[in-house]
Amino acid sequence: MAYPHSPLVAFIVGVVAVVLLLVYWDLPAFIGLMIAALIVGLIAPQVPAGKVPVKIASAFGEEMAGIGIPILMAAVIGKSMMASGAANRIVRASTSLTGRDNAEYALWGSSSLLSIPVFFDNVFYLMAPLARSMRSRIGKNYTLFIVVVGAGGATTHVFVPPTPGPLAVAAQIGVNLGTTILIGLAVALPAALVAGILYGHWINKRLDIPLRDSMDTSGEEMEELSERPTSALPGLFESLLPILLAVFLVAANTATSTLRDSYGDLPVWFTSTVSRSTLNGISPATSLLGDSTFALTAAAVVAALTYLRTRDISQPAWSDELTEALKNGGNIAAITATGGAFGAMLAAAGVGNYISAGLKDLGLGLLVTAWVIAAAVRVAQGSATVAMLTTAGIVAPLTGQLTVNPAYLVMAIGAGGNIFSWYNDSGFWLVKEIGGLTQVETLKTWTVLTTIISVTGLVTVLLLSSVVPLA
Repeated sequence: MAYPHSPLVAFIVGVVAVVLLLVYWDLPAFIGLMIAALIVGLIAPQVPAGKVPVKIASAFGEEMAGIGIPILMAAVIGKSMMASGAANRIVRASTSLTGRDNAEYALWGSSSLLSIPVFFDNVFYLMAPLARSMRSRIGKNYTLFIVVVGAGGATTHVFVPPTPGPLAVAAQIGVNLGTTILIGLAVALPAALVAGILYGHWINKRLDIPLRDSMDTSGEEMEELSERPTSALPGLFESLLPILLAVFLVAANTATSTLRDSYGDLPVWFTSTVSRSTLNGISPATSLLGDSTFALTAAAVVAALTYLRTRDISQPAWSDELTEALKNGGNIAAITATGGAFGAMLAAAGVGNYISAGLKDLGLGLLVTAWVIAAAVRVAQGSATVAMLTTAGIVAPLTGQLTVNPAYLVMAIGAGGNIFSWYNDSGFWLVKEIGGLTQVETLKTWTVLTTIISVTGLVTVLLLSSVVPLA
């Protein structure tokens, strides 16, 4: 029989193991996370010892199934957009609109907007090359650029449907989707502003992150590209095409599935124009084309062809360059999936249920209680979406206690689920590896900004719900 507090023991031992292996002994992330996952599994009585390797392999495989091909294609997109000068061309167009001194607003706005219809992972794959190219073009502020890209994407990821997390929570709690979107935007904007722009400028003055080799593109190569005349770069539309294509395909799938699932709640003017059978008819096509694997593969092909067309390079050399990008992408995918497997072992040890059960009777208001539960589960097991869905299941029966619109409860859960992304979150390793950061730099940028989003989101929810309860 399991010791009642064994999940807490597993969590503490897991944290200590990760710190010792990755920080103190400085093991490669893949090896350190794999050892930590094994340790958690072996001391957690909820998982039979003989099943621990199988459980880890299964969790690793599930993570890899979701992110493996997209990361590999993202590596090709990043390499191709950098080497062809497409990323540099986009940056020049953006800074011509915002000015060199306000370049962060172009990245911040683009990341925030793209994350509404597109998963955060995919947005970061697409935006990281632009942040790197912006740094090579301007010569400074890479810390700021990484922070604004991360803040923009992470904020809408947890607050604004049809992103899957808040969409699923809204469905569990039974909230009107339109109201949730409006309140989500109202909560997301100040959170993204504080975490992205304000914190970004503050940390940028105190932490200068150099432009390291990443995505198979060296800093020297990027510097050379930044000096090229605009006439020697691809056209703006061709440069944007990989991003536009991926976003269009994914957004079309999201829009179709959202409209189909909420057809009964749609306005009469829409239902009288578009029938449910029409949506059902196009859904198989959009599901295929809008899947992240298909969309990013298509974008990678387009980006790679631009690279071949615009550079004086033979086809065998071009193929070799793409192969090297895939090798780097494979390393990133392995680390990211192992981080997810470590989080899955903590979840299998019962850490999330243990913490949520201990917090649900704190006697706090329901909005704050939901935030605390979601935050604790997020820190314990890593996944923001799992933390949000776990919390929604706990608090959904209590929504009758609310004196404000239940959409605020969705936002409180989203805010809590976003807090303190660290070693057990695959997103942490994604940002670190694709951004070319060290562990300490990732903690100071990504981990802190996710925490700022969480706290700012809760404060905004409490303020808005007291001023505009919408009950």
